Amino acid sequence: MGDRLKNLKDAAHAIASKCGDIVTQSSVYQTAAWGNEAQPDFLNQVLLINTSLNAEDLLKSLLNIEQQMGRVRHQLNDPRTIDLDILFYNNDIINNSHLQIPHPRIHLRRFVLVPLNEIAPELLHPVSHKTMRQLLAQCSDALNVKKFSL
Repeated sequence: MGDRLKNLKDAAHAIASKCGDIVTQSSVYQTAAWGNEAQPDFLNQVLLINTSLNAEDLLKSLLNIEQQMGRVRHQLNDPRTIDLDILFYNNDIINNSHLQIPHPRIHLRRFVLVPLNEIAPELLHPVSHKTMRQLLAQCSDALNVKKFSL
């Protein structure tokens, strides 16, 4: 919701100041909304950060950034100002009630795999043992993901 590109830039700035250094970032991609398709297209981007925070504290920081940017959680896949997810944390595998790493739906979402493949095509998924390039090639998601341009 709102100025989607500004929201991405503001989120990246907040992540850099509260979570850690941004090592690299993908291009911005536009996709039809996933899940609840009766809403405007989403803009998506993947950041690689270097953080001293553990995974739990990183999640808390990201949720705080979302809240500060006006995100209100009502229902799954509702329109939102920003949605920040931890896709990977080193090669860790974490599975508890409030945090799953790697993100459990990476392999199902072209809007995640395309920017991930841009910045880390040889990154190995620690559970499936497939690279991002392989996961993207096997992804059955048919949503069009295209680079965003002004």
